[in-house]
Amino acid sequence: MNAVQAINFESIFQHAPVGMCVSKNRSILACNDNLALMFGYKKDDLIGLSFLVLYPTVAEYERTGARISPIINAKGYYSDERIMKRANQELFWCHVSGRGLDKTDAHAEGIWTFEDLSSKRTVSAELTPREREIAALLVEGKTSKLIARQVNLSPRTVEMHRAKLMRKFDAATSSELVHKLLRIGS
Repeated sequence: MNAVQAINFESIFQHAPVGMCVSKNRSILACNDNLALMFGYKKDDLIGLSFLVLYPTVAEYERTGARISPIINAKGYYSDERIMKRANQELFWCHVSGRGLDKTDAHAEGIWTFEDLSSKRTVSAELTPREREIAALLVEGKTSKLIARQVNLSPRTVEMHRAKLMRKFDAATSSELVHKLLRIGS
């Protein structure tokens, strides 16, 4: 027996220190206990559900899926930080990474990890779905022009959303806004 045969991959999956799942067409085929715990569900209740239940709104689910496809198709993987929703409707920041297993269809099959960032970053202001999306991209360091291209808006519209975020977070500069979104120096 070689070393690879001795590894229990099911045990590794179930005991990973992050939430993990295997997906097919944006539905959960299998998940570990950490994913269920993070989102406040029983593991068996998540199996077969659409990822939609983990998003604050249908629009965010749809826009994220559309944004992910070309990136996974080009790179084979995707990673971002976004606001997700627990079973009790609580919103929280989450780092999501995934890899498509079918090179011809980003959503056909995939493996995804989810890391709860709520101990480092809280969702403190009441944000619209579009503001949540733009806030997540600002945290990644993207410019208004890049965000506009990525979410299919005009740069001016992105600037308007950024200005609303700055007012909601009482930030004088874009840098201060990002720090407040990240809860740095708070």
